[in-house]
Amino acid sequence: MEKVHFIGIKGAGMSALAQVLHDTGYPVQGSDVDTELFTQKPLETRGIPMYRFGESEFGQGQIRVIASNAFKDDHPEIAKCGEAGIPVERYHHFLGGWIRQFTSVAVTGAHGKTTTTGMLAHTFGGLQPTSYLIGDGTGAGVADSTYFVFESCEYRRHFLAYEPDYAIITNIDFDHPDYFSGMDDVISAFQEMADRVKKHLVACGDDPQVRRMAKPKVPVLYYGFGEHNELRAEQVRAGADGMTFEVFMHNNPLGTFTVSAYGRHSVLNALAVIGVALLEDLNIDQVKTRLATFGGVKRRFTEKQVRGNVVIDDYAHHPTEITATLDAVRAKYPGKKVVSVFQPHTYSRLETFIDDFANSLSGSDEVYLCNIFGSARENDGGVSIEHLMEKIPTSRHITETNIGQLDGYSDCVLLFMGAGDIQKYQSWYEAR
Repeated sequence: MEKVHFIGIKGAGMSALAQVLHDTGYPVQGSDVDTELFTQKPLETRGIPMYRFGESEFGQGQIRVIASNAFKDDHPEIAKCGEAGIPVERYHHFLGGWIRQFTSVAVTGAHGKTTTTGMLAHTFGGLQPTSYLIGDGTGAGVADSTYFVFESCEYRRHFLAYEPDYAIITNIDFDHPDYFSGMDDVISAFQEMADRVKKHLVACGDDPQVRRMAKPKVPVLYYGFGEHNELRAEQVRAGADGMTFEVFMHNNPLGTFTVSAYGRHSVLNALAVIGVALLEDLNIDQVKTRLATFGGVKRRFTEKQVRGNVVIDDYAHHPTEITATLDAVRAKYPGKKVVSVFQPHTYSRLETFIDDFANSLSGSDEVYLCNIFGSARENDGGVSIEHLMEKIPTSRHITETNIGQLDGYSDCVLLFMGAGDIQKYQSWYEAR
């Protein structure tokens, strides 16, 4: 069996795919930067070799090279492969071929992809052999899998490399302003994606941008809270065990469901999972049991108790996601003061949505702002953290040297949000 080398193995999708191939029996190795990332822990647990860029040896014999989409063709390792005559496959192209051996379910949307994919993998995995790839850097290859559940990203239209049997669209929103020109461009991309689905589309019918899409080539099952959806939730309430709700399919009651997560968006995610399960004729009572035991995914509403406060780590990095996360906090902890510590991710996103960021963060009782975290594609821009602070006059700037500002809180929710390295701010606070 040929060895597989991953260029950029610590990327969330790359790490998850490496885990899938390793579990399936492939010898796997990879290279990346020295920086320690949470995505490398499952690789270390599996004993997958990791090298610094430029130090990996491909060795003798057959080797297959998969490169992260974060790196251009002039990356030294990619260029080295070209000189050696070794073909390099991009992550999304390899994955597009890999999924053909299963009944595949793609989960896409501007927000909620990772949690919905994790929820789907957990639910289906308890009923049928299911392999999965989740955008939090988690993956598993299960022997003789019936299903392959995976997160499908719209950035640069990468999801057009896939032809899944089913696709979930959680929502459509304008993000990645460094690539998409506006909402019409985003909708066009999702339309192209929908036309590649083989069997059925499961889409949030409450989302106005989803409803703007032209009718795709396959049937669509719409889910949501509105009565115009075929699959809908009613009587939604928050409780000690999560969100509980009644489910109806074509006005026929399916029973009471509970998902162990908070916020109305969590109910929508659960409806998407229920929708695919119904289309695959899975036992709905077993689906109900699995949903109630879903433990969440990494960096999505991850909680701990620290010195009398509830500390939450969340990946929210878009105004819509911040609003949803705050909604979940208010549902689970009504009456508690909510203190948000937010780190903007990418200059173009902050510059494009700066007013929306200010409005969404206003749902907090107090706001602290960190310096902007750039990316491999974008290290600077025409906006600074001071511009966002001007939009939120009561906000305060926070750095490693003044993290002590958080010491005075007790019996509060400290909500750390961002897609960069916001965890280091949380670590600084916890280490005091």
